[in-house]
Amino acid sequence: MNTENGPLSRPVVILLTAASFVVVIAGLKSAQSILVPFMLAGFIAIVCAPFLFWLKKRGLPDWLALVAVIAVVSLMGTMVVALVGNSVNDFTKNLPAYQAQLEAKATALTAVLDRVGVDLSQGGITELVDPGASMRFASSLLRGLGNALSNAFVIQLTVIFLLLEAAGFRDKVRSALAEPESSLQGFDQFVESVNRYMVIKTWVSLATGLVIALWLVILGVDYPLLWGLLAFLLNYVPNIGSIIAAVPAVLLAALQFGLGSALLVTGGYLAVNMVVGNVVEPRFMGKGLGLSTLVVFVSLVFWGWVFGPVGMLLSMPLTMVVKIALMSSDETRWLAIMMGGEGVRNEE
Repeated sequence: MNTENGPLSRPVVILLTAASFVVVIAGLKSAQSILVPFMLAGFIAIVCAPFLFWLKKRGLPDWLALVAVIAVVSLMGTMVVALVGNSVNDFTKNLPAYQAQLEAKATALTAVLDRVGVDLSQGGITELVDPGASMRFASSLLRGLGNALSNAFVIQLTVIFLLLEAAGFRDKVRSALAEPESSLQGFDQFVESVNRYMVIKTWVSLATGLVIALWLVILGVDYPLLWGLLAFLLNYVPNIGSIIAAVPAVLLAALQFGLGSALLVTGGYLAVNMVVGNVVEPRFMGKGLGLSTLVVFVSLVFWGWVFGPVGMLLSMPLTMVVKIALMSSDETRWLAIMMGGEGVRNEE
């Protein structure tokens, strides 16, 4: 960076970059209510774009392929809104009763531990761990998603425009650049990698949510579809997401049927996530698209602070887009490697 008096010193450049970053993040946080629906629309459009192009290759006219995609998206969105609205309202209404039961069980456990010589102070277990925190978190997360999806018309309209633009965007880039082929090669690689990650992750997450919901239906746990939806959403967050998704269902099973049912629920979550994390995802996505646990945690906290509950749900797609963009350039590839887990280092 240069000025009329010569180049700026490195510390000044670093300070200006940090200040610019703070200003941009503050702007994003202030515009949360406007940006969140567009982020959801962009996420939906990226997932739906391969299906749209597949229909076109099958010979469907552009307008009919777009109508088919939008119809499927609208139907699924309506089902999610109805599920989130009814189930979350019902669960929120019963949440105080569940919290009271959890506190009673925690008090009883404190008394048992006290009899065997384990003193947990006057407050007991509830002083160290809030047993209802995970349930309140799940309720606020799903309620935040429901509030974002209440802008269904804006989201749907934005998805339509994004899909319309996707069909002719490559031709626009070719017309705008002097030497388009060299630029388009890197752009195509980036778009293909993002689409591949989003589509595979969405299908894997959907399968995870369906299996979890079916297992909870078999065990008779309340709100199985709600916990299946939570497992679907949090499966986008590797390592941490599956743990967060499991805790409310396990606690609810313990309240309803006791420790045995809670262990069965825990076993189901462990089995599904072990198969998905160790077999399915590495098979289809490869190890090079992994993220370190530290990056996952920091991304979850950061995007959740900026965009609220929806930011937490989209934290990994947003971070993966950044990582894929860094991997597409030799100059920034080292940053992408630093963001990865052991799989990336071994692969390199």
